[in-house]
Amino acid sequence: MDRRNFLKRSAVTVTGLSLNPLIGKSYSSVFGQSAPGNKIKIGLIGCRNQGWANLKTFLDYPGTECISLCDVDDQWLYQRAADVEKITGKKPPQLVKDWRRVIDNKDIDMVIIGTPDHWHCLQLVAACETGKDVYVEKPLANTMEECDLMVRATRKYNRIVQVGQWQRSDPHWDEAAAYVQSGKLGRVRTVKVWAYQTSKWTLPVVPDSAPPAGVDYDMWLGPAPKRTYNQNRFHYNFRFFWDYAGGLMADWGVHLLDYAMKGMNVGLPSYVYGAGGKFGYPDDA
Repeated sequence: MDRRNFLKRSAVTVTGLSLNPLIGKSYSSVFGQSAPGNKIKIGLIGCRNQGWANLKTFLDYPGTECISLCDVDDQWLYQRAADVEKITGKKPPQLVKDWRRVIDNKDIDMVIIGTPDHWHCLQLVAACETGKDVYVEKPLANTMEECDLMVRATRKYNRIVQVGQWQRSDPHWDEAAAYVQSGKLGRVRTVKVWAYQTSKWTLPVVPDSAPPAGVDYDMWLGPAPKRTYNQNRFHYNFRFFWDYAGGLMADWGVHLLDYAMKGMNVGLPSYVYGAGGKFGYPDDA
């Protein structure tokens, strides 16, 4: 992938959105857009973990069909193609490593974005530009500027977009929030949110190396700073490095803080501050 051309195109996309007026219209359900008997055709970008979990959930609906899979890692691309065939009896006809081919596929109605966080903004905006609806994994993006751009693209192109915060679709969270807001607890003055996670393991410093066979590492980096491949920054571990994500605060904080904000029925804070240090994993990469 030519990084210079990629970044040039990205800049044009951002500039175009910043100059054009954005008009929001009423949205219709993606499951109501096709004529009876026509299935909603889905493309998945990022097949390894959460993207695959999301696709499986969509495939539970008989009105859906996966026609495109995209992943930079051949291992997971072909594994998920076999998994789709096992579930549906049909292998997706399009298997690609370049996400832009999914976006350019005119047969696709909606895209699931399950890529590392640093890719979300560009892929969502591109999908909206081509008239596709989007289910994008949390966190929505790495910066407020990216989030604003994604919201504007959604409104400008009148698309349906949902962020993968599953608790927003679970009724027991609604019941808990309603209980808090009912006043039965009295006046709630302080809310503390704790994240005791066991999903983070030690990531010692290891030497850089060549990417595994079948991996398009330049495409994986995309808009992130160019650097040599390192196994401890790849796949699941991307979330622990600023170049690609925001650590567990962005990874799980979006869920846990959302619970509190929903229960208290509050919007964005007037200010935030942070304090801490590298205490839990002092020898990590």
